Amino acid sequence: MGRLPDGDAAPADGALPASAATGAASRDLGVYLHVPFCRVRCGYCDFNTYTSTELRGARQDDYADQAIAEVRLAGRVLEDLAQHDAAVRRPISTVFVGGGTPTLLPPGDLARMLAAVRDEWGLGPGAEVTTEANPDSVDAADLRALADAGFTRVSLGMQSVVPHVLATLDRTHDPERVPRVVRWAKDAGLAVSVDLIYGTPGESLDDWRRSLDAALSYDAGHLSAYALIVEEGTALARRIRRGEVAPVDDDLHAAMYEAADAALAGAGYEWYEVSNWARDGAVSRHNLAYWLGHDWWGVGPGAHSHVGGVRWWNVKHPAAYAQRLATGLSPALAREVLDEGTRRVERVLLETRIRDGLPTEALEGAARAEVAGLIADGLVDGAAAVRGRVVPTLRGRLLADAIVRRLTAAD
Repeated sequence: MGRLPDGDAAPADGALPASAATGAASRDLGVYLHVPFCRVRCGYCDFNTYTSTELRGARQDDYADQAIAEVRLAGRVLEDLAQHDAAVRRPISTVFVGGGTPTLLPPGDLARMLAAVRDEWGLGPGAEVTTEANPDSVDAADLRALADAGFTRVSLGMQSVVPHVLATLDRTHDPERVPRVVRWAKDAGLAVSVDLIYGTPGESLDDWRRSLDAALSYDAGHLSAYALIVEEGTALARRIRRGEVAPVDDDLHAAMYEAADAALAGAGYEWYEVSNWARDGAVSRHNLAYWLGHDWWGVGPGAHSHVGGVRWWNVKHPAAYAQRLATGLSPALAREVLDEGTRRVERVLLETRIRDGLPTEALEGAARAEVAGLIADGLVDGAAAVRGRVVPTLRGRLLADAIVRRLTAAD
């Protein structure tokens, strides 16, 4: 698993500087609840997750109470910060429970975690409340219980329907189960997102089209398609290094992305972020808040947070996380206060990935002049630029990093 970044030591009580309150009324506040448990570690995964044999001093059945303790701590920290601007204590717009596999916890534990968020801050009107789930980790009764507890949305980790692709990824679910889970979720009144991964070693373009066709047949409102990135330190990286599987092919990645965009557009989906498509406005408001630079508190081991230009991250291991909370300390390990230059670069990095784009007025003079060259190179939409927005074309989405490099180098 990747190491946490460097930063300044976080205060033991988790207090935030007064600067974090500035402009709070213009930003939404979300909560990310990290559940760091998995039955099996997938070979490509670099997330901060643990199987039962890796917990070493932590207990899965104690976790909900620990997460609730951090929610309470977060409430106290934001209450203190609200002395500088009362808007800091606003209702929660979105909650996202991710992992790991959150639904390895009983629905009652997830319900208690959500209830703590509701009790501490309140949920805003129409709040979006999502949990991730693997197709083999939930049944119809679980999904009904989650809906009854206030969840509004489930994000299903399907990844592929092709057996040899799932085997390479170390995914254990039966592809035939996915449509049943989607139906159960809809019957419970939950919105559904289906998550796919493309570019797995050994996956052909026909394999990918087969997974796309299957995902589209489920009639979910939202679909994510992520290019496989082979992270150092993962089992898949070691297999590639030993020559057991082929390395990732960048040209095939591009062809797969183009195939996804064409198939989804033909089925009535619109892209709203490089890796995400929605129909009938069913965007993930929680993820969109990240790309727009809003505030969120990340609860759980290794979780990252951002409030008003202050970013911090928690200790990684569940046992260390539990120990900090048990002794009344914040689980935050380190943090950084972003300066204006860093915030400007991050805004370019994030907002050039979304369909609404980056306002050209957010660019300095030299960077603004660079937009014409990006249009000429087919990376930025000319009509959108006339309207004052930097929006990537399909080619620009494939080369999103190039757009960022050129705009930030000219800054």
